[in-house]
Amino acid sequence: MDIKKWVPWNWFKKEEEDAGEMLPVRRGNAKEQGGVPDHPLRLFHQEIDRLFDKALRGFGLPSFGLDRPMFPRLADGILKPTLDLGATDKEYTITVEIPGVDEKDVRLEIVNDTLTISGEKKQEKEEKEKNYYRMERSYGSFRRVLSLPEDADQDKVKATFKNGVLTVTMPRKTLPKSDVKQIEIKSA
Repeated sequence: MDIKKWVPWNWFKKEEEDAGEMLPVRRGNAKEQGGVPDHPLRLFHQEIDRLFDKALRGFGLPSFGLDRPMFPRLADGILKPTLDLGATDKEYTITVEIPGVDEKDVRLEIVNDTLTISGEKKQEKEEKEKNYYRMERSYGSFRRVLSLPEDADQDKVKATFKNGVLTVTMPRKTLPKSDVKQIEIKSA
């Protein structure tokens, strides 16, 4: 029995593949470094976390252990805007929050069943007062890569941008149903 069929569609499969494998970090315990050894309860807790992380990776679910970046939205030096995924019987909806970004700085591309949302944030703030002058600039690129399900109609994708929120809608197409063949069971 394939347990992965029970898991919902993994929209982030391509993004996780692009991120590559994280290198394991060896954290020596205090005893190896000549100090006070770790408490057995803490070691037990770390081992349980490691087992759950290993088990969840096989199902395409995110891990929650020590190998995750502290700030996942800034992982790999690229801003990862938050997004919401929704599905109805008729369409998929992807909503991406990218405040401070102009519509002209956002790109959407579909290549080989993969939707890439990317762009660049450019922001300048200038203040002139009687006794001081201050100018701040911030720049950064962002990118989200989503694996599209088989039933997403890639030819009818629509996108709107309003108040720093990008909304992408994709109608769902009906897939041909596979023929079910009944096999007769004979007694031996």
